[in-house]
Amino acid sequence: MKQINNYILIALMLLCTNPVFAQLQNVEFERKNFSNDKNGLKKAKEQLEFGRNHYDKGFPSHKVAALPYLLYANNFNPNNAELNVMIGDCYLRSTDDKEQAIKYLEKATTLPSPLKSRAYELLGEAYHLTYDFDKAIQQLTLCKKFLDTKAKTYRDDLKRVNKRIAECETGKKLFKNPVQVFIDNLGNVVNTVYAEYGPIITADGSTLYFTSLRPNEKGNSFETEASFNEENYTEDIYVTYLKNRKWSLPKALGSPINTPTNDAIAGISPAGDIMFVFLSENGGDLGYTTLNGNTWMPPKSLGNAINSPAHEASASLSPDGRTLYFVSNRDNEITGNHQIYYSNRDVDGAWTPAKPIGAPITSGYDERTVFMHANGKTLYFSSNGHNTMGGYDIFRSDFEKGRWTTPVNMGYPINTPEDDLFFMLSASERYAYFSSFRKGGVGLHDLYRIVFIENKPVINVSEDNQIAYMQKPLAEVSVEKKVIPPPTTVAVAAPASVVVTLFKGVVTDAKTHKPLFASIEITDNDLSKVVASFTTNSQTGSYMVVLPSGKNYGLAVKAENYLFHSENIDVREHAEYQEIYKEVELNEIVVGAKIVLNNIFFGFGNAELSATSIMELKLMVTLLNDQPSLRIEISGHTDNTGAAEFNKMLSESRAKAVVDYLVEAGIAADRLTFVGYGFDQPIEPNTTAKGRAANRRTEFKVLEN
Repeated sequence: MKQINNYILIALMLLCTNPVFAQLQNVEFERKNFSNDKNGLKKAKEQLEFGRNHYDKGFPSHKVAALPYLLYANNFNPNNAELNVMIGDCYLRSTDDKEQAIKYLEKATTLPSPLKSRAYELLGEAYHLTYDFDKAIQQLTLCKKFLDTKAKTYRDDLKRVNKRIAECETGKKLFKNPVQVFIDNLGNVVNTVYAEYGPIITADGSTLYFTSLRPNEKGNSFETEASFNEENYTEDIYVTYLKNRKWSLPKALGSPINTPTNDAIAGISPAGDIMFVFLSENGGDLGYTTLNGNTWMPPKSLGNAINSPAHEASASLSPDGRTLYFVSNRDNEITGNHQIYYSNRDVDGAWTPAKPIGAPITSGYDERTVFMHANGKTLYFSSNGHNTMGGYDIFRSDFEKGRWTTPVNMGYPINTPEDDLFFMLSASERYAYFSSFRKGGVGLHDLYRIVFIENKPVINVSEDNQIAYMQKPLAEVSVEKKVIPPPTTVAVAAPASVVVTLFKGVVTDAKTHKPLFASIEITDNDLSKVVASFTTNSQTGSYMVVLPSGKNYGLAVKAENYLFHSENIDVREHAEYQEIYKEVELNEIVVGAKIVLNNIFFGFGNAELSATSIMELKLMVTLLNDQPSLRIEISGHTDNTGAAEFNKMLSESRAKAVVDYLVEAGIAADRLTFVGYGFDQPIEPNTTAKGRAANRRTEFKVLEN
């Protein structure tokens, strides 16, 4: 037996001299291991120390910066487990060299050290990030075998590894069933080697705001903890404009929006006249600024109903301006996870105390960015929970029958194993913008554009196709087809199912054609309810509103010392996105001025006022109460269909019905007259259906002021 043991001992000694076996030893940077190259060891240790100083700061850019030093040390000693783990980790934080991590991490798994579980976990991450999901699952499964079951962090470590395995399983399914999109980096005109994120585009697609950590001419300061845990310059907000199908060179918004501290865009109103911003005070609050002409006003806090001592960021206003969605970590002091909250305006316009949106949107992990689509029913958000395929993925949920639907992953290649955030879908649903950290990028987080396609490529797609306005009243332009999602066995989200109409234009004085500052109300005529209120730009008179299709809307434009203007926007029959341009001319309140009451409706062939006329009639009551000296004539008009006598009688009866309503509402009868003109005063030829419809109208004329 003793002789046999000696044979075993001799065999082990022989194996130790075998080069293959030697590679299985973890070699420390110690003099005894490199007694023949003391100078080389000294230089390698210096480089290792330089690299470690960068690496230990923890920021991705520092880990990438550590690589040259660590690689030098590794070239001297390739058999150190900790060094191979660090190099692999550094490569995983780069944009395009993640594949390089694999050989170093594989080496680390062969070396005996306490870092076995760490090496296998990072190797699993490397395969995950390079889309080799099966190998990732294999390495992560091995990682679990090396976890220290006695460690206090064991349950958290196991949960983290199991979560990544689940992400890989999701990734396999989504990768096999890609959604049909084109994804384009906005390029080095917009993106830089620094981080760009938070793209916010106006509803007409002409202006893009975003946040960047780049240096600028205003001398923004440098700090070590900004968004995405990156060391960089402080955040500033930038703007770029679409010109000739290309984005202009971005410019920092400057004072009073950008300050020496972090300033980030959090959202924008559908009309583009209110910007929500991140304020650095109190650990991170939400504020807002309004557009006065071409100038953004100093930001103001949204107040205690929205803000808390915790961190608030990313906000989205509903199309009617009455609900604000935002993210906060106020209720997660232990984990720090954010979730989505919402606040409603009360009757006085003040925000009510915020409430968590709750299940099924809240995942228990981190929900970071939120966007409410212009249809008012579809919420897009980023989360590292739910069925993410890795990092933050973009999800969609619809508000149906009084509740939010189960969030659905937007699919690959919109989502990747990396972070994909700040998704914002255009009103047309044809394209979207988002921020992502992916291979081929210009820098860290870059801005990307998604173009949704059907089953064939789209050539020369640009936002210009969505904003080619025709300069004539109520011109329907740029009709877009709805997206047909590809067949798939995986739950992948398509763009919003409720299409919208973009209604925009300018308000001017009817005589001088100078732009006017005016208030605008949008009403749902079927419900006799105001659904949106806003004002025009004080300098340009421009306005923009996005309306969910499928309804009959009334638009009322009012300015001081002017008659109001009404417009009927009937989009009940539209199943596709459309853009309508309308220049509104307001008439001063002077004798002889008149307007068409476009939202006064009657039953077919009779003088019975329709319920959809209520909001317009109330506008008239308000105007007459505000102008007590005003005397007016209400006139009825018809097309030339039928006998002249009948049309004159019908038009007079309709005018009288309006006057009767006003009298019942408290307006003195001696201030009102009515007349029926039949088809004697057409404003359009009666040769077309459109012309005849225009001629069937009720008018309001000033007799005395």
